[in-house]
Amino acid sequence: MAPKKRVVIRNHSAEANLFARRTFITFAAIIILSLVLFSNIYNLQVSSYEKYQTRSNSNRIKLLPVAPNRGLIYDRNGVLLADNTPVYSLEVIPEQVNDIKKRLSEVSQLLDISQEKQDKLLQAMKSKRRFKPIELYSRLSEQQVALFSVNQHKFPGFFIDARLKRYYPFAELTTHSLGYVARINGRDSLALEQQGLAENYAATRNIGKRGLERYYQDILHGTIGHQEVEINNQGRIIRTLDFTPPIPGKDLTLTLDIELQMIAKRALSGKRGAIVAIDPRDGGVLAMYSNPSFDGNLFVHGISSKKYKKLLAPQSNKPLLNRTLQGYPPASTIKPLLAITGLDAGVITPETEIYDPGFYQLPGIETKRRDWKKWGHGKVGLSKSLEQSCNVYYYDLAYKLGITRISQMMRKFGFGEYTGIDLHEESRAIMPSIEWKRARYNKPWYTGETLSVGIGQSYWSVTPLQLSQALSILVNKGEIKVPHLLKATTEVVVNDQDASTAQTIVTEYVVDEKQPIILKNQHSWDLVLDGLHNTVQKFGATGYAAFKGSKYDAAGKTGSAQTANIEQGEEYDASQVKESKRDNAMFIAFAPYENPEIVIAVAIENVAEGGGGTNAGPVARQIMDQYFGDREIISKDPRKHPHHSNDFHQKIKNTAGNP
Repeated sequence: MAPKKRVVIRNHSAEANLFARRTFITFAAIIILSLVLFSNIYNLQVSSYEKYQTRSNSNRIKLLPVAPNRGLIYDRNGVLLADNTPVYSLEVIPEQVNDIKKRLSEVSQLLDISQEKQDKLLQAMKSKRRFKPIELYSRLSEQQVALFSVNQHKFPGFFIDARLKRYYPFAELTTHSLGYVARINGRDSLALEQQGLAENYAATRNIGKRGLERYYQDILHGTIGHQEVEINNQGRIIRTLDFTPPIPGKDLTLTLDIELQMIAKRALSGKRGAIVAIDPRDGGVLAMYSNPSFDGNLFVHGISSKKYKKLLAPQSNKPLLNRTLQGYPPASTIKPLLAITGLDAGVITPETEIYDPGFYQLPGIETKRRDWKKWGHGKVGLSKSLEQSCNVYYYDLAYKLGITRISQMMRKFGFGEYTGIDLHEESRAIMPSIEWKRARYNKPWYTGETLSVGIGQSYWSVTPLQLSQALSILVNKGEIKVPHLLKATTEVVVNDQDASTAQTIVTEYVVDEKQPIILKNQHSWDLVLDGLHNTVQKFGATGYAAFKGSKYDAAGKTGSAQTANIEQGEEYDASQVKESKRDNAMFIAFAPYENPEIVIAVAIENVAEGGGGTNAGPVARQIMDQYFGDREIISKDPRKHPHHSNDFHQKIKNTAGNP
């Protein structure tokens, strides 16, 4: 018989206790989790409110940079040299266009956009957000703008946008001094980051690349502004919340006179060369022109490879080269400074004379150094040596001085050194010395080379800027005023964003001076200056023909620099040598003789025939004729200077700003 099953009696008390324990544990867990939840909520809503509110706003509100307007540039008479003009571009928002490829083809046919440009655009769209505008075509003509505006209803998502771009009204006339702006590249961006300026350029597309545009980039650029906008989760702008306007860059007023620039260009037409004119009273550069030149506007919008190659082509004669800052052999233009050196060293006196038979020989040397005049100049003293540019006199002077004394004094006049002008492209050129030759060629210095230096040849090279600066020091009798292009800066300051409180602040350029040259006998300055005066004013002197009949009292010095060696006994014939081997023509001048107002240095490359007086002298004459106008009596008071024709400047002002 099977055993009976035992009847289990339930323990309700134990079950109730178990249930109670489970309930308590569950309730405690809920309480704990609730406390954690409410603790986190309290932390988010109360303790960390500001932190997460800021993060929330950063996701919702965005600051967009706004580029400032670039400062304008004017010449000394208020003529606009660098402007900001509106440029129209065609842009598209891809997400608003159905079948972008088809629409792009249609609008390209309308505005004559090349297939290459279309392909580049389609490729660029792949890496950009579809709701952001993309530039299709820049620098639309007025005709293209009008044509698109009439047909815009056919192209939803396409629109015309306007921006301010740099424009140089006088094109190649001012390029080598003003320089130009161009698009910011990777190297520029890296430099801005290293300088801590990247934030201020967040919305800027162009930056100064050369000339004054580069040198005064920080002044011209201004300060960035901001636009506070609300965006959605896709980054699309919903509305504008606040706007902080940018601060425009300062305007620059230069010492340049665009009228003299025009005359310089005309005077150098068809020639390769350079002109630099300086006001010796303050170092202000009145004219600075290099020929041939190029149009800086080509680089503002991005120059094509075809046009750039054209500028580099040999037949273009190197227009990118700024010849005002390039080294040339100074030739006889430095003879006045060698005379100063000889007088100060006591090697010569005002009464010192030598005999010039037409050549010079070193003791014990058969080689003859020729004078430019075959039969020589006979007895030659200081004044005649300058008037007739006697080579033999300066061969002898250089031999007696030696290269060390010559080099030391010439460096005081700025040769082989930077002048300090406000341009980064300046060259130091070459002032040779024993140490220089040893470092450069690891060779000793020879006495024959000193003789060549005595007439401005050999290794010696100077820039037209250095030459005009040295002449300025000479006419100032040792005072050194650093040459500069900036005359003043102008800025408009608005207080409390109220236009009615705007103030125009003009800051004049502070003229920088260096330690003056002090001679043992200050009368030496007058002796040499008198010689330069006779060079232009005395009948038969080398510079007489260039300034014959001028209404102002000028002084100057001619120079002809060899660019190729001539063997002993050979004669130089410009018609029988290549153009690149022909002599350079040089000329320096200043006027009026008492209280000079302008000094000029002219360099012309590879002239067909004649020397500095024949080729470069008339160029300097044209600049001075324009500067002094119809003045016949030169005022000794610099403040009484009725400079130039007002009618001419008014005409420029009325036309220069038109692109």
